[in-house]
Amino acid sequence: MNSYPRRNVGQSGQAMVEAAITLPLVVFLLLGTLQLFLMLQARVLAQYAAFQATRAGSVAHGECERMTHAAILALLPSFHSFLGMSSATDEVRHGGGGGAPAKLAAAFGARRDNRYRSGLDGVHTGGIVWINRALVGGGIDGPQDRAFDDPGHLRRLEVQLIYWYPMRIPFANWVMSRMFMAQMGIQDYTAANPLMPAERNANWNAGEFSTPLNLAGDIRSELASRVAREEYVFPIETSFTMRMLTPAKRRHFATMDCPR
Repeated sequence: MNSYPRRNVGQSGQAMVEAAITLPLVVFLLLGTLQLFLMLQARVLAQYAAFQATRAGSVAHGECERMTHAAILALLPSFHSFLGMSSATDEVRHGGGGGAPAKLAAAFGARRDNRYRSGLDGVHTGGIVWINRALVGGGIDGPQDRAFDDPGHLRRLEVQLIYWYPMRIPFANWVMSRMFMAQMGIQDYTAANPLMPAERNANWNAGEFSTPLNLAGDIRSELASRVAREEYVFPIETSFTMRMLTPAKRRHFATMDCPR
């Protein structure tokens, strides 16, 4: 008669232990899936941002400021829900109404210097995008390319855009950032494995997940620096090419990197 309660207690205890072991993995699968879908959305918007930046440079003589602003406007929905801003907040901070255009302008105005705003964007403070350009078809002979529209004179603007996408899903951002850094050969992760609590060592070494990505040294350094500050980001790289629709001006191409 007394054996049945003991058996039930034992089974209950076993179930609790199994649940405690598998719960971190289940939580990560749920949060990680959500984070991956958000990253997929960010990837699509990053491609659109590269197009917008290239088009802005094509019609504005290659001016970096317009290119950067065009990219930030395209990327805003992927890291900030500006339509959720309250009308009262808009009126107090910006003296405007609560309509969608005013909210978009307020959200862009806070980041027009190409910087995340701590508090508005969680803990993130670094640059939003990096833009590198190339002029295909030769250099600029004078102050501007006056022959840009001549027959046979084809000059293209090539843009490479790095979007520092902020991962903001708790736990998933921490785990995935370390997995990415190990995959990219930036930093091994050999502490306790959060996916398998029973394991004492994760052993996430460079190249273990796939071939390490060929990231430039400055991008790798920036990623490591941000993760060290607990700003979990992922560099989404996209590119676009378009013919120059206005003469390229030399003063806009003193350097091929836009200010970061």
